[in-house]
Amino acid sequence: MGEDTRLSAVVALAQGMAAAHSSRETWRAAANGARHALGGNFAALSVWERELGRLRVLVNVGDRAPDEEEFPDDEAYPVHQFPEIAEFLHERWAGGGEPNAWVETAEGPTAGVRPGYVHQRVAALRRRGRGCCVVAPIVLNGRAWGELYVARATGVPVFGRDCADFATVLAAVVAAGIAQTERLEEARRLAFTDALTGLANRRAVDVRLDEAIERHRRDGVVVSLVVCDLNGLKRVNDTRGHAVGDRLLERFGSVLSLCGAMLPGTLAARLGGDEFCLLAVGPSVDEVVEAADELCRRAGELELGEGVACGVASTADAIGAVRSGRRLFRLADAAQYRAKAERATRPVVAGREGADDPVVRLADEPSLEASPERRRFRGRP
Repeated sequence: MGEDTRLSAVVALAQGMAAAHSSRETWRAAANGARHALGGNFAALSVWERELGRLRVLVNVGDRAPDEEEFPDDEAYPVHQFPEIAEFLHERWAGGGEPNAWVETAEGPTAGVRPGYVHQRVAALRRRGRGCCVVAPIVLNGRAWGELYVARATGVPVFGRDCADFATVLAAVVAAGIAQTERLEEARRLAFTDALTGLANRRAVDVRLDEAIERHRRDGVVVSLVVCDLNGLKRVNDTRGHAVGDRLLERFGSVLSLCGAMLPGTLAARLGGDEFCLLAVGPSVDEVVEAADELCRRAGELELGEGVACGVASTADAIGAVRSGRRLFRLADAAQYRAKAERATRPVVAGREGADDPVVRLADEPSLEASPERRRFRGRP
């Protein structure tokens, strides 16, 4: 392979990873780019999970064996089976520089690789009909992150030393791409996360709610929203300080997360100030009301604060057609406002009625007479 061809392959690999929009796309682009660059028929990307003492396969691409999935859920190998990732790397590059890739064949160790380190890989090559592989360590921030693995089928010329050197270059490009993806994902996470509680924030709710309402309109999926106002926060801030108030918010956030876990796939969020919500997509409205009732009970048992005012609105109840997330939010918000005004200790549910019903009936289209302070934390334009 000429220098121009290899340079083009490196550029293609970098461009493929830069165009990825998720971790999975990044992994696939890395493995495919390396496979094409090295003329292999199979490639895999694995991460070293130090706390579990294993190499976990993230993606397999190319000619996969029957037991190899593209994105495996549980394909992992104890590091002691491949100790070079944990030992060989550090011995060879702890003093500086980058770790070099190496070649292994189905016939056994190649020159420059210590015997006893490769028997598991050799067995795997033979079992899967592969004649050779090149293994390139991936290093991020001066630490072994994982490995890039590219193989060729039996009968095809084996990788040479020049291929191993090129694989080392490719692994460095992959490392840079993975680092960029991780930085972008961290930025996205921060953009949709409340810094104090670690819950989702209002922006995340807006995005998820719009998506959920679209699913409801298209497929009839039940969408329910629980809006909560934590009582007593101002008193705690005024009498015991904002640090104690923050602790109350954090504790209630944990209670909200716990109750949200009763409903699979539910998003728990802090909207701002003392307002929180649960967004459930799929569970029945009765399950949602039960979780909200449990939330009210647990909030009332917190050492600080004065319980929670809780409003529920669901597309499964008699609230009229819901064509936008804004409408569902307004209904849940108004139900919560009424719960607060009546000092209700159980959730108010929009659209329900009955003398013996523990919830209070809410008009189909509420008028929101919230104070300016309350509008500051809610209310879409």
